[in-house]
Amino acid sequence: MKYLLTIYNTDEFVTRMEADLKDEFERAHQELQRELTASGELVDTQELSVTDARVVRTDAHGVHVTDGPFTESKEFVGGYYLVDVYGIDRAVELAARFVEARFAPVEVRALGA
Repeated sequence: MKYLLTIYNTDEFVTRMEADLKDEFERAHQELQRELTASGELVDTQELSVTDARVVRTDAHGVHVTDGPFTESKEFVGGYYLVDVYGIDRAVELAARFVEARFAPVEVRALGA
């Protein structure tokens, strides 16, 4: 079954990552990508741009566009992994391995259903 692991970031995480978590962050993602590629579980993964992003909303007055990815929250989507694994338990186990999970949620959702 395919699951989308949506990785949220916070300003605190970005600051910490740049200061003292960069090596751990890079190592964790590299190891996870190697493991998932070798097992055939990795479908796709991408980091999402912060600078080339917009938030679009519509209401009775028209379309409103602001620089994104920031909305009214302190968290923003930093990237994702699309995996094809045997079940939700495996997807949750993978999500728990992200350094980012210490600072913000990693959302696990099944595709289709």
